[in-house]
Amino acid sequence: MSDFTIPNQHPADPALAARIDAVLARTLAEQRLVGAVVLVAQGGRLAYQRAVGMADREAGRPMREDALFRLASVSKPIVSTAALVLLAQGRLDLDAAVSRYLPYFLPRLADGTAAVITVRHLLTHTAGLSYRFFQPEDGSYARAEVSDGMDDSRVSLRDNLARIAAAPLLYAPGTEWKYSIATDVLGAVIEQVSGLALPQAVAQLVTMPLGMLDTAFTARDPQRLTAAYANAGPAPRRLGSPDWIPFLDGSAGFHLAPDRALDAAAYPSGGAGMVGSAGDLLRLLETLRRGGAPLLPAALVAQMGSNQIGELPMAFWPGRGFGLGFTVLKDPAAARSPESVGTWRMGGTYGHSWFVDPQRELSVVAFTNTALEGMAGAFVDQLCHAVYGGTPAAASACSTAAAAADTDTAAAAAAVCASAAGARP
Repeated sequence: MSDFTIPNQHPADPALAARIDAVLARTLAEQRLVGAVVLVAQGGRLAYQRAVGMADREAGRPMREDALFRLASVSKPIVSTAALVLLAQGRLDLDAAVSRYLPYFLPRLADGTAAVITVRHLLTHTAGLSYRFFQPEDGSYARAEVSDGMDDSRVSLRDNLARIAAAPLLYAPGTEWKYSIATDVLGAVIEQVSGLALPQAVAQLVTMPLGMLDTAFTARDPQRLTAAYANAGPAPRRLGSPDWIPFLDGSAGFHLAPDRALDAAAYPSGGAGMVGSAGDLLRLLETLRRGGAPLLPAALVAQMGSNQIGELPMAFWPGRGFGLGFTVLKDPAAARSPESVGTWRMGGTYGHSWFVDPQRELSVVAFTNTALEGMAGAFVDQLCHAVYGGTPAAASACSTAAAAADTDTAAAAAAVCASAAGARP
């Protein structure tokens, strides 16, 4: 296990704390979030840490710093790192066809033409795949009964890949960027290469070496698992299991099953199926920001954190590109962001956001139990402002989220998800 630690910053920055505290207080008072954990590391030291609100409002259980959350797309950087560990070990080839590892996974274009998807395409979301929640309710993924990895489907990982392969690709691999279920396919590649089930492979390759003891594909300690909520008027509503949250107009929306976090029989979704704590994610992000040891060589981390998709457009993400697992800021002016060039950023449906600004030696994790405010609402923008000093020019990458902050519909919040969490085609 790594001896990696993040010491507290001395002296503390009272101005930073005051700004973030004010954002949290306002967000809770306006009932946009039920609870949150926010961590900020600066220069390798913990500059801010606080748990606020309720982990379980109905049970009267306060939020705690070591609370466990359903990670949704925050699973992606963890699973992507596992794949890169295999690459560093010489066991995986980024430019090999996925069919080399998964001979049964052979999706075709809409006209029936065969297509070659590589491991790099999976990591960069240029594989031609989609997500069911982007498509109409009767779209190709719905017809094939594809699971997005957050519902209560009893499908196995291999069977879900067969369903994905039965649906036509949206475009020829490598020609477009669209956020997708590609990391679930990557998870199956990891299984094949490692010879282990994905939960055991990720533990062996990433979480155990870093001491990320809270992070797995089911809740390690159910007593610390937060309840899940969705924004509604006048206050967030508790999600049932199963449940549904509307997304972009005309889309199928998010089919969610919060109890999946307790179900060891649910298939291990590499893109959306993990459970963990804010502290664990910060440990991974800081490991990568510092150069990757003991998991990865610095040169591979540099590749992971640099744009890999050239000038392919990313709708809703002006000024951004995509690395090997997350978005990368190319042009702060185009993105209207105070973040530095090269900043990594992503989020998760259940209410999370995170970013790493390597130039400023800054890592920020904000886990909440409220969808979609914690991923795509005004909170994400306001927190970013607070971290960077709240200057008027510091319109963050998620600034358009503020336009929907005064509405009480999940659909309005969903319309700006893309600009806050990096997950939209």
